[in-house]
Amino acid sequence: MWAVGLVAVALVVIYYSHLIMKWKNPKIDGVLPPGSMGWPLIGETLQFIAPGRSLDLHPFVKKRMQKHGPIFKTSLVGRPIIVSTDNEINKLNVIGKVHRYIRSITLNHFGVESLKESLLPKIEDLLHTNLSKWATQGPVDIKHVISVMVFNFTASKIFGYDAENSKEKLSDNYTRMMNNFISLPLNIPGTSFHQCMQDREKMLKMLKDTLMERLNDPSKRRGDFLDQAIDDMETEKFLTVDSITQLLFGILFASFESISTILTVTFKFLSENTRVVEELAAEHDAIVRKRENPNSRLTWEEYKSMTFTQMVVNETLRISNNPPGLFRKALKDFQVKGYTVPAGWAVMLVTPAAQLNPETFKDPVTFNPWRWKDLDQVTISKNFMPFGGGTRQCAGAEYSKLVLSTFLHILITRFRFTKVKGGDVSRTPIISFGDGIHIKFTAKLKEFFFLAS
Repeated sequence: MWAVGLVAVALVVIYYSHLIMKWKNPKIDGVLPPGSMGWPLIGETLQFIAPGRSLDLHPFVKKRMQKHGPIFKTSLVGRPIIVSTDNEINKLNVIGKVHRYIRSITLNHFGVESLKESLLPKIEDLLHTNLSKWATQGPVDIKHVISVMVFNFTASKIFGYDAENSKEKLSDNYTRMMNNFISLPLNIPGTSFHQCMQDREKMLKMLKDTLMERLNDPSKRRGDFLDQAIDDMETEKFLTVDSITQLLFGILFASFESISTILTVTFKFLSENTRVVEELAAEHDAIVRKRENPNSRLTWEEYKSMTFTQMVVNETLRISNNPPGLFRKALKDFQVKGYTVPAGWAVMLVTPAAQLNPETFKDPVTFNPWRWKDLDQVTISKNFMPFGGGTRQCAGAEYSKLVLSTFLHILITRFRFTKVKGGDVSRTPIISFGDGIHIKFTAKLKEFFFLAS
């Protein structure tokens, strides 16, 4: 009997060895990039989510670049992926009908014209109100409070969410999702991934209910982002109840996480660079002194005049690209740099690789806003893509830069701040802050008063 058992074990070993070999060496028409597929099901997920202890490229990407070159294959959460850190490839723009629509509707509500005509004063009020509140609270976890602020504001503009009178604090759902987002994909009760999926479904249901309420009751309409999507269902046939729900979910997720992360990294940099704070103070105090009425609002022209502030924003964006890359899906086989990308495979474009390239940016992880004085426009256009590039540039790029610049203006002219604790930053592979960065705000003695009218 023991011989039969040994034969059975041998057959099982041979069978699974065959599966593993097939997994590691998939057959395709053409040549796959070099790399490892890891183990079946989990691939190289564990290495991908292991924390990197700096703002440099995540070690998962950096080690494979050094070993395999700028294009390599891998597998994450059971999906085969081609990873590109090649700047030439990453700048290629493939834009479809759905993306064109998303870009168009986002620009309608968060683009330059909306910012100039209506959003700038609202953003200024939002930031001043929240900074004033934080100044009365003692040290605050800056990532958390900014996340809540940005989420509530964006949600109010997209579908009329009223955080003060809502029974549920939707920002809590998104915060939990983000905390559990990078985890092993085990969707069973008790796991982080399961909690993430539960929060996601809860949020999607709420958004869908809001959409259905407006579809069924025209009196609920308010002329916002959601209403435009509803109106466009007649002409854009790909717009359905489910696709609009996913669109709302994605825009909320992107705006809340990206802006809060960049501003948190900004506080880390400012707290470690007093010279930067001093030059910012000089620029923003000069803006206020030039006004006939120092209490008047920030204007679009003043925003565009913030030369050094833009250098600070660009340098922060350059270093702190939050996502590990942009994800696409190959709809059919295609060739790139002598390799085949098979249909159905995911493609991860690691755009931060160009922004952290020491051949272009000396000491790339060092925060140095002054480097932007010497960079020419050709170098910038080829190597700086924090919001993507060309026709695929994020439609919320100007909105994000305006929020960052306005935040710095109000912070520098109205408040003092001190980092009380924290400051450790890592990539997992998205940027995380350990126990947080805790900031103490104090309102300056007012030489003038802020007018909210």
